[in-house]
Amino acid sequence: MAVIGFWEVALLLGLLMVFFGAKKLPQLARGLGSGIRNFKGELKAPAEESKDGEE
Repeated sequence: MAVIGFWEVALLLGLLMVFFGAKKLPQLARGLGSGIRNFKGELKAPAEESKDGEE
């Protein structure tokens, strides 16, 4: 199993800064976070629907 170290993370952040710029990174992170939140919400939705159908 590979462990990501400090220098790998620093290199990745540096490359992101070069490609997207400092102003665009917060928008990208916000979009990624909302996408993950929506995905998790959709995973929970079928479980809630099945509970409503059983009652």
